Amino acid sequence: MNRILTVVFALLILSAFGQNKPTEKAQPIIEEGKLLYGSEMASWYGTDLFMESYRDRGNIGGYFSYTANDTSKCIFFSKSEMPEVIGTISFDSTYNASTAKIDLGRRKFTEAEHGLYTIRQLALAEINADTLFKTYNNTTLNLIPLIKGNEKKVYVLTGPQESGVVIFGNDYLLTFDDRHKLTLKKQLHRNIIPIYYGGEEEKDQQIEGTMHSHLPETGDYITATDICTLLLYGKFAKWKTHNVVSKKYLNIWDCETDQLTVVSMDVVEKIHRDQERRNKKKKK
Repeated sequence: MNRILTVVFALLILSAFGQNKPTEKAQPIIEEGKLLYGSEMASWYGTDLFMESYRDRGNIGGYFSYTANDTSKCIFFSKSEMPEVIGTISFDSTYNASTAKIDLGRRKFTEAEHGLYTIRQLALAEINADTLFKTYNNTTLNLIPLIKGNEKKVYVLTGPQESGVVIFGNDYLLTFDDRHKLTLKKQLHRNIIPIYYGGEEEKDQQIEGTMHSHLPETGDYITATDICTLLLYGKFAKWKTHNVVSKKYLNIWDCETDQLTVVSMDVVEKIHRDQERRNKKKKK
């Protein structure tokens, strides 16, 4: 951990002086992570606002969120054989609850909403039927349906139900074809990775950085779920950076600027060896 943190600054300088191809290749992951973040933010604040206004709790069948045209919406639907929308909470990019629009009018799903609802329900059925999906104490599984063009996906994230902890891992991806047939069901991280913050020993010091590692089956790059989690909690935790280490790359997420830099581990080792040589010269 210490060795990696010592080279972060050097790597950020290095990336500023040329084209960083691994970082460019990670841009679609960042974009997907931001979509997940927008959905989770709308769900965070939308559920609070809806529950404050809607009284017939027994009629609530569930909810999901999505972003369209710079507006994020949290949609609640009825508990019936033919569900309808019973509440729509809309947010601008600030996710400010005081300026959110609350519409408790009953209506049918739009075509896009019906597509999201369909794959969400299919994913929920898979979760309830397959032991691949794990749950832990003081956590919830959050379903995030996404439809982009011909891509139909449902991400499943593990969210904490207690303060002072950021959870990576225990996340999943399900993909569906145009006929809503399940084509992929994948556990993204093999384990759950809780990282605690805000303890007594941390109150008077700035956390320079945190990290977790990826096994080969998770992939060389930071995941969209990692990006979402860092956008949700990084600033709350007051982290400066979070690093994701794989066999091939060091993924450096700047929690203050929400920027990603990806550098080959070969470069990391080269910089580390160079620093060791310089330190030895200074000691002579």
